[in-house]
Amino acid sequence: MNQDQHQDQAGQAGPPSCYRHPGVATGISCTRCERPICPQCMVSASVGFQCPECVRSGSGTGHAPSANQPRTVAGGALAAGDPQLVTKILIGLNLAAFLVQLVVGDRFTDAFYLLGHTFVPGFEGTQGVADGQWYRLLTSMFLHGGYLHIGFNMLSLWWLGGPLEAALGRVRYLALYVVSGLAGSALTYLLAAPNAPSLGASGAIFGLFGAVAVLMRRLKYDMRPVIGLLVVNLIFTFSWSGIAWQAHVGGLVAGVLVGIGMVHAPAERRNLVQWGTCAAVLAASLALVLIRTAQLT
Repeated sequence: MNQDQHQDQAGQAGPPSCYRHPGVATGISCTRCERPICPQCMVSASVGFQCPECVRSGSGTGHAPSANQPRTVAGGALAAGDPQLVTKILIGLNLAAFLVQLVVGDRFTDAFYLLGHTFVPGFEGTQGVADGQWYRLLTSMFLHGGYLHIGFNMLSLWWLGGPLEAALGRVRYLALYVVSGLAGSALTYLLAAPNAPSLGASGAIFGLFGAVAVLMRRLKYDMRPVIGLLVVNLIFTFSWSGIAWQAHVGGLVAGVLVGIGMVHAPAERRNLVQWGTCAAVLAASLALVLIRTAQLT
């Protein structure tokens, strides 16, 4: 079963707090008014970042206030309301699926976890992705092997997801989560034994981990905490038995690649680069699935 442990570390004392979100440390300030702004508040400008108030007022832009709409550091729309809405929905979906697992039992779990190609007790014929059950690549991302497994994964999703959702915007953040999870599933399908079941949100969460590292480097934050945490997680990945390391590695690589595409895309070609990166990672994942399916059939 795919189980992992994650920890996140709070920002270090020293940097000022965002003027709109007290307690959220940041090293970035508005290029117009010089107030400190966090990733949720920063709006890409021709030079550096501006706060939403300066953008709305059109200060120093020579444009009407409506000409520049507030954007995240990745160019996503600055959503109104709960800044962690998608993260909460993802946690809710994982918890709901786990509740169904507890109520329905193994037959539900056996029908939706990641499996290559084998016979499963209680089911007729062989089961697995190689048998045309491609949905397992996605559904396995929302199943877990026990209370400890889902507990660590949901804590990690909460710690990593909130800042990323604020920095990327809801749609881009959701794309990162799904693409990373599918990449982790694809690599697991390719390299794991065809009769070895795998489940868990680990691939998606390691993708968030990789994107956080890219974002921190982009914002010139101290990289030592995230590098240390990554090393610890990789040690757990390869030293504990029963962990699908393939999902961790696949999700991490996908998260780094998508993160680079998201936060380093040039403004004039932002959408093309961002969604092109997501499509390229998905295409590579599909290629892995097709290769493995050809081997097993």
